[in-house]
Amino acid sequence: MQEKVLVTGASGYLGGRLCRELINQGHKVKAFVRRTSNLSLLPSTTGQYEGAFEVAYGDVTDYESLLEACCDCHVIFHVAALVEPWLPNPSRFGIVNVGGLKNVLQVYKEAGTIKKIIYTSSYFALGSTDGYVADENQMHPGKFFCTEYEKSKAVADKIALDAALEGVPIVPLYPGVIYGPGKVTSGNVVARMLIERFNGRLPGYIGKGNDISSFSHVDDVVNGHIAAMHKGRPGERYLLTGENASFKEVFDLVAAMTETKRPSFSIPLFVIEIYGWVSILISRVTGKLPLISPPTVDVLRHQWAYSCDKAKEELDYKPRSLKEGLSEVLPWLKSLGLIKY
Repeated sequence: MQEKVLVTGASGYLGGRLCRELINQGHKVKAFVRRTSNLSLLPSTTGQYEGAFEVAYGDVTDYESLLEACCDCHVIFHVAALVEPWLPNPSRFGIVNVGGLKNVLQVYKEAGTIKKIIYTSSYFALGSTDGYVADENQMHPGKFFCTEYEKSKAVADKIALDAALEGVPIVPLYPGVIYGPGKVTSGNVVARMLIERFNGRLPGYIGKGNDISSFSHVDDVVNGHIAAMHKGRPGERYLLTGENASFKEVFDLVAAMTETKRPSFSIPLFVIEIYGWVSILISRVTGKLPLISPPTVDVLRHQWAYSCDKAKEELDYKPRSLKEGLSEVLPWLKSLGLIKY
């Protein structure tokens, strides 16, 4: 029997692709979105998807709307989150990322129909891994946070784990830096940096290449979520990460793949941090969030290297290499006229 599922954050980059794949695999999907959300990434509720897809309006911070949306669903994919390195009002991270999860957990207790919660966390919730590769056993030390986003996800992670100990069937998932074709969002950092790189606005490497991130292709993360619904053990953490690499390695790989020149110099992080402060001042005037902010630079001063061996073994998670993933991203950006090579 295929389950009816609710996807919070369904209008986002990951949520939209998750909805489509769930439908393709025969599930009935209810997308939980705000009234102001752009629904362009979502399927139509008519035509071939009629009866398999519906939209419910509300907000994860509005408990009553969330409860009403969940009344006939069996699985919640809690994907909704504020994914930004900086916001002018930092309290929003706690309201959405922590408060939203608390509401989902309360809905589970009250609705009576929910069999499983698949919770999208982040590898930031586990903390940096300077000098080593970590796995699901790592706990965030909680002493320092590069971003308010990281802090909110670490707090929410503890709430999720405590709920699991109380018997809530929740499966926390931890993607890395999500990238891929489909939409240029603030969270699709790789696509945004490539656009800056190819348009001359990011002429050099960022720092000395000491940063390490784990890169997760969006479709691999989608498949990992669906596998977690079927195979994930409640209370168990699963890292949905990918290849660990620096942004210098990403830029070098892109140069080789496009037969373009590699950057010839490095931009010191303190210079980028100054640029970040200027960007924030501009942002306060324009209302447009900056690509680079001081918290972003703090992230780049650390390493975030993680192993996804557990997900490979238990969820049959199959992350593609950076080269495979970028071979999709580059022609996609080129087809949109956003980069030239």
